[in-house]
Amino acid sequence: MSAPVLPLRLLAPWHWPAWLGLGLVWLIGRLPWRVALPAGAALGTALRPLLAARGRVARRNLALCFPALSEAQREALLRAHFADLGRMLAEFASSWMASDRAFARIPYRLRGLEHLAAVQAQGRGALLVGGHFSHLELCARLVAQQVPLAGLYREHGSPVFEWAVKRRRLRYAQAMFGRRELRATVRHLRAGGTLWYAPDQDMRGKDSVFAPFFGVQASTITATHHLARLSGAAVLPFAHRRLPGGAGYELEIGAPLAAFPGGDEVADSARVNAVIEAMVRAAPEQYLWIHKRFKTRPPGAPPVY
Repeated sequence: MSAPVLPLRLLAPWHWPAWLGLGLVWLIGRLPWRVALPAGAALGTALRPLLAARGRVARRNLALCFPALSEAQREALLRAHFADLGRMLAEFASSWMASDRAFARIPYRLRGLEHLAAVQAQGRGALLVGGHFSHLELCARLVAQQVPLAGLYREHGSPVFEWAVKRRRLRYAQAMFGRRELRATVRHLRAGGTLWYAPDQDMRGKDSVFAPFFGVQASTITATHHLARLSGAAVLPFAHRRLPGGAGYELEIGAPLAAFPGGDEVADSARVNAVIEAMVRAAPEQYLWIHKRFKTRPPGAPPVY
């Protein structure tokens, strides 16, 4: 997939604030990773009072998902999460803007390549399923250093960021498919390609069902079930977490989900949610709790936000 050409309309004055924001991201992305990460953590902590509404969402999510924790434990987790949101800014900037030479200095361990190799030996595509962790973009670029990889993503609301980010992603990804590019996505998988995406956000529409996530009925997209059914691809969990003390990242490709897809899209969606839930429990502060994961409710259920 070729990099998108810059449309001249994006140079109009009303897009200049977006270009300034993009310039800031570029500057952050040029910082050494070991400098940007602690600076980002400090920024996330400092900005928490200005993000009170998002803090309330995160606090409610933590109460729903970790009812066994005390209020003090959940507050500690919330504080750690906001520091992690600052790290997320640094990690997104690094994944998009860092040079190949600088990016190669980021330490990481990747396990489970044998599972992917076994799927490829069968001539099948591979659907790597993960969650919305703060470092998802950075870890996608890390794994792309060893695995030819395409991504399925949600288009950015700003056309400037959409153009710039897609252009940068295509430096290391084989292709980037938008949510509406189903046929192209299926073709990629049928040709034996590898695709990464995260199906764990509340996206209302006809292609979603209610399935448990941390014991709460959550609106869950059925794309994993349908992509596997239409393409014959194997579904493999792709977990990643940031290690403490500047030790880098641990990435792991799991074994393919057995007998997937099944005949029931609700049961398959529940299996995918359970896989992502296990990843979250391994590094809870690194998950995107400020997202309104439970905004869409089953019929008759009261709102939670």
